[in-house]
Amino acid sequence: MICALASAVCYGTASVLQAIAARGAAPGTGSGVDAALLLRAVRQWRYLVGLSLDGAGFALQVVALRTLPIYAVGAALAASLAVTAVVGARLMRFSLGRAEWTAVAAVCGGLALIGLAAGPEGGRSGSDALRWTMLGAAVGVLVVGAAAGRLPARPRALALGLGSGCGFGVVEVSVRLVDSLALPGLLADPALYALLAGGAAGFLLLTSALQRGSVTTATGGMVVGETVGPALIGVVWLGDRTREGLVPLAVVGFVVAVVGALALSRFGEPPAPPPATGRGPRNATRRRAT
Repeated sequence: MICALASAVCYGTASVLQAIAARGAAPGTGSGVDAALLLRAVRQWRYLVGLSLDGAGFALQVVALRTLPIYAVGAALAASLAVTAVVGARLMRFSLGRAEWTAVAAVCGGLALIGLAAGPEGGRSGSDALRWTMLGAAVGVLVVGAAAGRLPARPRALALGLGSGCGFGVVEVSVRLVDSLALPGLLADPALYALLAGGAAGFLLLTSALQRGSVTTATGGMVVGETVGPALIGVVWLGDRTREGLVPLAVVGFVVAVVGALALSRFGEPPAPPPATGRGPRNATRRRAT
């Protein structure tokens, strides 16, 4: 659980830096998913630092996924939005109100309940059919994301965010499906390629969503995509369970943590600049991100 929470800190901080960098990258043509956006974004130091934090977060996530149930790790990763809120408030210069601090407390409380209720990871290794399904899902995420990039602005951000979350969800499940790192067996394992393809699709869609639409909507969709589906797969197909008699506690903790994270999703959104009224700062108005 310590690794899962440390991973959330890395991911949450990286999201703020990448959001700033993606918004600062030169826009491409059209409104679809722009693969070249990644090349433009990596020219900025904030995006590179964010990628480094993502790498550290992924390593910690792998350690957590090899020990904890997927639902526990997924909820912990959703808590990265609490980190995004705190770091974003510092770097993007907006404040957290009572409602936002309540949401942060809800995320922490939900994680505490999950930590008390979570048992060890499930003992099932997963079937070959599930491995190939994950690989197909990773490819499908990229295809659907490319189509979603042509939608109007608000549904586009939601679809791209949800697609990126599904891609990251494929990564979570695939980590559990990799049985051994020994060669040459690893190279013949579809779960390895599902992991790589899901991660690449998630990064591409999320980066496009951060630049081309509402970060609030995109990150909200991402939280749903990377928590709910993988948690169900872990319980149904991989044998993830809670401690004896603590299923209700785990369910309540999961719901509270995810709902709290969704309430904080707007803190990936850069605040709108004040209108140019020609008057002094005392009369300038400042819109809160929505």
